[in-house]
Amino acid sequence: MSRDIHQAIEAIWRIESARVIGGLVRMLGDIAQAEDLAQEALLIALERWPEQGIPENPGAWLTTTAKRRAIDGIRRTEMMERKHADLKHTAEPAIDEADLDEAVGDDVLRLIFITCHPVLNTDARVALTLRLVAGLTTDEIARAYLVPEPTLAQRLVRAKRTLGAAQLPFELPPAQELSQRLDSVLEVIYLVFNEGYAATSGDDWLRSELCDEALRLARTLAQLCPTECEVHGLVALLELQASRSRARVDAQGEPILLLEQDRSRWDPLLIRRGLAALQRAQALAPGYGPYTLQAAIAACHAVAKRAEDTDWERIVALYDGLASLVPSPVIELNRAVAISMAFGPAAALELVDELTQEPSLSRYHLLPAVRADLLAKLGRTQEAKRELERAAFLARNNRERALLLERAKALGSG
Repeated sequence: MSRDIHQAIEAIWRIESARVIGGLVRMLGDIAQAEDLAQEALLIALERWPEQGIPENPGAWLTTTAKRRAIDGIRRTEMMERKHADLKHTAEPAIDEADLDEAVGDDVLRLIFITCHPVLNTDARVALTLRLVAGLTTDEIARAYLVPEPTLAQRLVRAKRTLGAAQLPFELPPAQELSQRLDSVLEVIYLVFNEGYAATSGDDWLRSELCDEALRLARTLAQLCPTECEVHGLVALLELQASRSRARVDAQGEPILLLEQDRSRWDPLLIRRGLAALQRAQALAPGYGPYTLQAAIAACHAVAKRAEDTDWERIVALYDGLASLVPSPVIELNRAVAISMAFGPAAALELVDELTQEPSLSRYHLLPAVRADLLAKLGRTQEAKRELERAAFLARNNRERALLLERAKALGSG
């Protein structure tokens, strides 16, 4: 198989896997079985598509193939005739590719609400949804949560077993139950977007298909929950972050950091949409939740025509509020960056040095990267270079690693 074909199939799978699994869960009511069948369909695609060509609607092909495998499995295990007939009746319309696309969006959102069911604890909900909806690997999710990979793998296995035993209906919860799952759903959509915005690993720093899917889900959720402040806050945050996408990489796909971006390439429509969603969020109680605060930070960047016009003191104040709501070493690291821009690198370095004692950040590459920037501004070049090299060693994304090494090289030996 040629490398180009293999990469094309991988890209299709990243885009379509959640839709395929969602459709199978709707049909079978079993997440583990749905995931297995989707993987079987992918293996068949890897065998056939290099010779037969990629079909016009690859998502429909994968779903249809997986559903046919499901029906074959039912026949082989000699299930009751009535159940087999009911299942076959449900699956047959999916053979028509045109029909398959009609409920795709709903299937993905339903899948998120199923995997965010209160029967699971919060960490298990989010981890399982990232695995099924975003197609993230166990390693990528473990890094996002700063936990060991074996711990995360066990969490996923237990979550699937729990959902299977609960035999949950594949549907959106009634209104009175939405709030029980909403925080987890918001967190999932947020993390899906983050993985697309700055990919944990691989050759691409920006995975636009994940950003687009997260935005679509957030907008859909806002229609479903129009009076929820944080839903609109998340929409605002994602719109404003997505507005920078075209300026975040150069023609070769290399990363461009925020302060170095050509702001004329930021998308004005997404900025307007984001600022409007932020206003809606602020008008609803409680007005300033974690996502709304992050959106307000993003808005400070969005309204600054030039990097030097950014209101860093306001950003520090917003980070103060965010840190009080959701204490986190990663938020403290971001707050330190804002403090360095508002009040100078020395004050920020004290905070970052304290974070080096935080066990959860021991392999977080952005900690030494931020520390390197502060050291360089203070003229401590050799220390900064060593920190950049450490950051590059810890980074899993190839583009980001190359950028860090380039910055280290630029410091020279002085």
